Amino acid sequence: MPQTFAIALAMLLLGVATGYYFRYLHALSKKRSLEIDIKEREVNAEKKALETIEKAEAKAATIEQEAKQERKNQEEKLSQKETHLLKREEMLDSRQIDLDSQKELIQTKITEIKSFKAQLDERKNDIEKKLEEVAGLTQEQALEKVIARVEAEHSEDLRARVEKLDRQSDEAYEAKASNILLAAIHRVGNNIPSNVMTSHVEIPSDDLKGKVIGKEGRNVRAFERATGVDVLIDETPGYIVLSSFDPIRREIARVALEVLLKDGRIQPAKIEEAVELARKEVATIVRKMGEKAAYEAGVPNLHPDLISILGRLHFRTSYGQNVLWHSVEMAHMAAIIAEEVGADVAVARAGALLHDIGKTVSHEVAGTHVEIGIRILEKYGVDHQVVLAMRAHHEEYPYETPESIIVQVADAISGGRPGARRDSIENYVKRLTDLEAIATTLKGVDRAFAIAAGREIRVLVNPEDMTDFETHALARTIATTIEAKLRYPGEIKVHVIRETRVVSYAR
Repeated sequence: MPQTFAIALAMLLLGVATGYYFRYLHALSKKRSLEIDIKEREVNAEKKALETIEKAEAKAATIEQEAKQERKNQEEKLSQKETHLLKREEMLDSRQIDLDSQKELIQTKITEIKSFKAQLDERKNDIEKKLEEVAGLTQEQALEKVIARVEAEHSEDLRARVEKLDRQSDEAYEAKASNILLAAIHRVGNNIPSNVMTSHVEIPSDDLKGKVIGKEGRNVRAFERATGVDVLIDETPGYIVLSSFDPIRREIARVALEVLLKDGRIQPAKIEEAVELARKEVATIVRKMGEKAAYEAGVPNLHPDLISILGRLHFRTSYGQNVLWHSVEMAHMAAIIAEEVGADVAVARAGALLHDIGKTVSHEVAGTHVEIGIRILEKYGVDHQVVLAMRAHHEEYPYETPESIIVQVADAISGGRPGARRDSIENYVKRLTDLEAIATTLKGVDRAFAIAAGREIRVLVNPEDMTDFETHALARTIATTIEAKLRYPGEIKVHVIRETRVVSYAR
């Protein structure tokens, strides 16, 4: 047993020694193969490095060669540009020298020309003085004589030329103006009520006159104190007349009296109550009329107090024409004309509607109705352009905007069309007489006749005292004089007639 164990141990140790020996041999052989592999790799790496260095050197040589070539090309181009710039500098220097020499030459010529001109002016003055001494006339006198001679020799040609120019311009302007005005008139129509607010109150029975008067005139005096109007009771059957310069007061009195007559109980207490109710009713009517007028005229956003003031125009008339609806018609016409000529339509409408607003208080406040109207519009913050448009309609102020001219034209159309207004026979005859007097006071006028209801004046001149050319100046003089001295609706045609008649007999 011990021998077996010893043999086994010996065999084990021999196996271990043998294994270790073989392992050593294997490691040794592997070490040699690794060294050989490393050496091969080092050789390959050195070879690749040499090849890379050779390629880099070759590429560097190529780049260096290209750079040298590029530098050479750039140097050649710079040399060419430098040569070109040198040539341009030489050329500019030569041109500058030429310009300097030409400038000196021109300056010399300018000096010579100025000297020559001064000599000519001196000689001209000497010649003019000698001519004046010889002729005994100044330049202005000689010019007037020449013009007079030319007019005398060519007056017929000048007259024909002036007539042709006047005819052409008048035809063109009249055609354009007529189209615009006719369009405005036809589109608006004649819808203005022409009634005058009457001051007559109809009573159902003459017995009521006694009640109106009252005991010892108590009722009529109370009525006059409450309304501020005069009550005229005469023998005229069926009517009582109310008299007052204030149309609002007259309207309040009329409404109050109608209420009292309908009630039948006429006494001072009832009179005061009826007058108070009439004031409220008339105030309501005034506001409604102002709102209706502003709506129909197309003028929105007016101040409420301004609308009430505007409504008062419903109770005012001008030569039988209701002022409020005359203003509404003007607003429509002004809008049409403004649209045709390219003006501000809104400003023209407002200026036409508010042009006579000063008439509502013209008897209460100092100043013309135009000035009062301006103050009213400024008080209520109306646009300044509207104020400029309305204030020139009676030519008290200059025309500052196109809308101001349009408002004046619309006023003339609305008030001047046939049937719009009524005039007294005294004013009508006076206007005709004034027209004829203006024409007959001028030199060269033989006779003058106002015809066509004062819309035309025909002036006869003596053909021996005046030429055809001078008749044009006379017509313009008469027209401007009429514009300055007379107030009239529409326009007045001035017709100057120069006629020469030659009579001969053959026997």
